[in-house]
Amino acid sequence: DGESRSTTALGRGRLDREGPRLRDFERLHAAEPFVRSSGHFGSRVTFRDGDVYVTVGDRQSKAFGPEHDSQSLGNELGTTLRLRPDGSVPEDNPFVDRPDARDAIYSYGHRNAQGMTVHPETGALWQSEFGERDGDEINVVERGANYGWPVADNSCEYGTDEPVGVAHGERPDVVAPVYGWPCGSGGFPPAGATFYDGVAFPEWRGDLFVGGLASQYLARFAVDGRDVEERAPLLADRDWRVRAVAVGPESGHLYVAVDAEDAPVVRLRPA
Repeated sequence: DGESRSTTALGRGRLDREGPRLRDFERLHAAEPFVRSSGHFGSRVTFRDGDVYVTVGDRQSKAFGPEHDSQSLGNELGTTLRLRPDGSVPEDNPFVDRPDARDAIYSYGHRNAQGMTVHPETGALWQSEFGERDGDEINVVERGANYGWPVADNSCEYGTDEPVGVAHGERPDVVAPVYGWPCGSGGFPPAGATFYDGVAFPEWRGDLFVGGLASQYLARFAVDGRDVEERAPLLADRDWRVRAVAVGPESGHLYVAVDAEDAPVVRLRPA
């Protein structure tokens, strides 16, 4: 806005392949409030059952405790939003009948979810999320659920061994991650995520792939229900910050976007 504040917004446009550029672009929803911060925008978008889900980060607020923005339903920071493709709010969103809540919120208590994907068999919504010092998470997102940040978390405050919050198990009102990197583990800083449902690598079908930023590799996880086990890393010898990963719809090849100045896109195919 005109006061150097910013937010995460959802927009829609039509791709002109010959341009290439977006035409007829329109903003559909802007997360409230706008704040003076340059970090933690979230900004992952996924469609499921005709609705669009958007992650919004906590904008790097350090006001740890129960009054943190991510623990309030009165703003859209640190949330997953659920909207119609035209930007309107579904009538069955979990908080539409609460006058103190933002009606676009689907889940809350998030720090900065940088990956989001839908399980190809169960239809469950999965996210990968940054922690503070370590504390990174993989979550299965449930309607109306609180994921704990920062009152229940596995992170420590930067530069210390002090936990940000209590363990998830000490708070019955929050949902724990299905996989995490606790304080002292070195963390992972997860970025984009996708389930593999292609034909090129049949041994990977149903596995979850998550990009690693500071860890600089592509992680592969075997998934059985909510049991998650990490397998051998991919691209670990390339020193690449892996920002995003996607499956080619016809070839089944994996495409990896590298967070670098020239932003290369790498294709993985069978040898």
